[in-house]
Formats: sequence, structure tokens, C-alpha cells
Amino acid sequence: MTGSEDSPSFRLAYVPGVTPAKWAKVWNERLPDIPLTLVQVPAAEAPEVLRAGEADAGFVRLPVDRTFFSAIPLYTETTVVVVPKDHLITAADEVTLADLADEVLFHPLDDVFDWDAPPGEPAFERPATTPDAIELVAANVGLLVVPQSLARLYHRRDLTYRPVVDAPQSSVALSWPEEATTDLVEDFIGIVRGRTVNSTRGRTAASSPADAKGKRSEQGGSRQSPAAKSPAKSSGKPAGRTTRARTGGGKSAKPAKRGKPRRRS
Repeated sequence: MTGSEDSPSFRLAYVPGVTPAKWAKVWNERLPDIPLTLVQVPAAEAPEVLRAGEADAGFVRLPVDRTFFSAIPLYTETTVVVVPKDHLITAADEVTLADLADEVLFHPLDDVFDWDAPPGEPAFERPATTPDAIELVAANVGLLVVPQSLARLYHRRDLTYRPVVDAPQSSVALSWPEEATTDLVEDFIGIVRGRTVNSTRGRTAASSPADAKGKRSEQGGSRQSPAAKSPAKSSGKPAGRTTRARTGGGKSAKPAKRGKPRRRS
């Protein structure tokens, strides 16, 4: 947790292409007294920012060092190729790497893909950043393969993109140093996982006696008190029911025979 104990705060790093606004909104609603600061960092620098304690947690691109970081994978992005709007590729709804074999493809220094061998024809130089590569695509010098979120982030009117069905994909995760799993990190994990404010998982506020009583009622009522139970155990028959008198041997007594009426003379 960054900040002092008297004035706690939470710093959340995120890489380009990730939109943390919806989670930040929930945080501000649930923890209005603890400010959340958003810090955008290049994808390649995100792990070092977390290692150095410059952020409590971050939305990063996988993979990360699992011997040091905990990570919760969130989603995997579609990979696209960014092209000028008048390029022949725009005639297709989607393409393959083979379709790009004869195209000049830029491989910027901040490329998020770990290519074994970058596809297409190599460019005359490697642009320093993805935005630099986008400018070169707009100049009709070559094409660029990126996660779809980056194509949207750096959108230009003169450019478009198409999915590349067999290209590598980039996954986004929430990550933090495992040994720095603070209460505030647990709170943010709960938000990302979609837990409600009253969830039994994660850190929650202490319940009042009234809350506990209401919870018991929702679960079927409280246990019956001894005073409310029926009297001492008997033969197990319902209370108030009488039984016929029995004679010895357990047989019921037979009624006496009535004699015939005597005639009047």
C-alpha cells in the first residue's frame, strides 16, 4: 500500500490498450476515502514498476514472472493487422499470416508479441514505439500487427484493421507482487472478480448484530429456543390425545351382556 498509514492510497498501473475506468468507478463508490491513482506505463516497463513499489497492482500483458508476481488472467485479445483504408486486404473480412507474407510488416521495439520469427518482409528499420509504427502505416510504408485494443487506441481516419486468425494473441491480467498482497489489493481483486460489497470472500466490513440477525432469517430462521419446544418427551403421540383404558394382559374390557326384557303379565 502506497502512502502513509494515516492517509492510505492505491496506485494502479495499466498498459496501453487497457481501459481501467469501470473498475476505478466501482473502487470510488466502495472506498471513497481511499484515493485511487491510475498510472499508465509501457507494457515492457510494467513489471519493473510493480517490483519497485511504484504501484500496488497493475493491468499487464502476460507472461509475467510467476515466481515473484501473482496474476489473475482476465481476457485474451483478437490480433489484427492495421492497414491503409485503400489497401487490398480490406476486401477480406479476415486474413492469415500467409496473406501477409509479401507485405512489409513493422516490428516496433515495444511490440507486445514474442515472435519466434516476425511475419512478412522486414522493414528498413524498427520503429521505437507502436504509435511511431502507426504513423508509418499511414504513410503507406508498411503494415502493423497488434492487439485489437491498440488498433483502437491509435485509430486514425485513414487507417482500418482486419483480424489475423492464426497470429499470436495477447492476454491481459491483473498482477501484483505476491509478497505485497495487502488489504487494499484484496479489495481491488474483489472488484475485478465482480464480488459484491457483502461478499464472504475478500476483506469486508464487520457486520453488526442486526445484520447477523437478518442473515439468519434469510437462511431459514433462528434455531428454536428450549422454552419454545414441546414438553418433556412422552410416548411420541401428539399432545392432548387420550387413550382407551386397558385391562390386564393388554386387552380392552368387553361390555356386559344385556338380558332379554321380561314380559308383563
